[in-house]
Amino acid sequence: MSAQEPIKGPASYFPSIEKKYGKPIAHWMQVLEKAGPLKHMELVGHLKAEHQLGHGHANALVAWFVAQKK
Repeated sequence: MSAQEPIKGPASYFPSIEKKYGKPIAHWMQVLEKAGPLKHMELVGHLKAEHQLGHGHANALVAWFVAQKK
């Protein structure tokens, strides 16, 4: 019997982000893609200002987004 590894890093925020804002993570990835070539904190600021996300949730989404681009 193997125990499932707990989710770590930015993805650990995904269930609470989806619950709080009512949108799937794929939606937020599209929002970030459409925001253009901005730096990490500029993308965080965009999510906070335009979509009223909290700092931790915005930062987790951007960190995941940037990591997927590498």
